Amino acid sequence: MRGFRTEEWSRLRRTTRTRFAPSPTGDLHVGGALCALASHAIARADGGTFVVRMEDLDPPRVVAGSAERILDDLAWLGLEGDEGPRAGGPCAPYVQSARFSLYAGALAELEAAGLTYLCDCSRAEISRVASAPHEGEDAVYPGTCRAADPSRAMRRPPAVRFRGGADVDDFVLRRGDGVFSYQLAVSVDDLAMAIACVVRGADLAPSTPRQLAIMRALGAREDEVPRYVHLPLVRDARGERISKRTAGARVRALREGGVSAREVLDALEPATRGEAPFVIPAGWSALGA
Repeated sequence: MRGFRTEEWSRLRRTTRTRFAPSPTGDLHVGGALCALASHAIARADGGTFVVRMEDLDPPRVVAGSAERILDDLAWLGLEGDEGPRAGGPCAPYVQSARFSLYAGALAELEAAGLTYLCDCSRAEISRVASAPHEGEDAVYPGTCRAADPSRAMRRPPAVRFRGGADVDDFVLRRGDGVFSYQLAVSVDDLAMAIACVVRGADLAPSTPRQLAIMRALGAREDEVPRYVHLPLVRDARGERISKRTAGARVRALREGGVSAREVLDALEPATRGEAPFVIPAGWSALGA
């Protein structure tokens, strides 16, 4: 990754590049559409580029056909990517499952710099001794294996953890089953794709220090990392956080129920400013989950 400053990368950084990176674990919901709309608007306002990237890191969680349905719904909303799985572009591939060699290379750099260690703790062991997390955060790993001998006999296939510091915990970079973590993959991709601004839900705000730590460790300067915008989470009429099963939350259900793309965009637009959460209209709730 320390070779990321190519001539092409420098050219890409001359414009504002935003991205929307859904996971194909189900249909696009209005929370995702809100982030896509806000990202698209920022790129358009600056004459920049809106990138769509599919985050399909964990095969067991991927729902067959979901990626295409998400791309179809984005197209219906007029939020197709200027670059992405369908449009292609200079940073292809735009599907994480085709980018594993990049993540492996970045992990090797972090290992060579002494910024990782092996952890063979089980989830149960971690939960018994970890610090209690704040709402929306994972339990903080206490560093049990930080000083352990890496040549020891492992009790189970070990995860690889980032050696954190005062501002960031020792989070996982690669799971024991070999799956690269969201934190590593998204950091590598945002840096490699010269993303200037990331818009996402407030539930992902705790991930920001981890991702910045990875990018800095891979050689990024402060002016080369993205700025982050965290929008309030979408709520239902009762004020509860939505899920993909919430009635009226799926863009596909709205589309099939006769709500126009223009109506969806107009309803979402005020919430792109981040001043208040978007609340699903009562009429949408009648359209089913």
